[in-house]
Amino acid sequence: MPQIFNKTKNTLVASQAKMAQNFLARMVGLLNRSSLSPQEALIIPHCQSIHMFFMRFPIDVIFVDSENKVVHLLKNIRPFQLSPIIFSSFYAIEMAVGGIETSRTAVGDFLLLE
Repeated sequence: MPQIFNKTKNTLVASQAKMAQNFLARMVGLLNRSSLSPQEALIIPHCQSIHMFFMRFPIDVIFVDSENKVVHLLKNIRPFQLSPIIFSSFYAIEMAVGGIETSRTAVGDFLLLE
């Protein structure tokens, strides 16, 4: 299972990251979950926006460009909300609320997926 590190801050973003590799995994996303642990994350490739339709809990979202630079942050996005479209985003990382703050991730930081 991949881990996500913030290279800029030398912090762990998520130790249990899962990649939504195919259409079904992307479509389902976190809909079948009732929560995320603080170290879990879902990486959605080729993602410039997310929706929270039918979600049961809020999340934090990190939008990252093709060079692994953080380009936008969404903290505590709630069920039935839409994110803005982040045109420079290459992938999104969905994680438990508080994950952005705990990892001290900021726009401009560089991430590493291992």
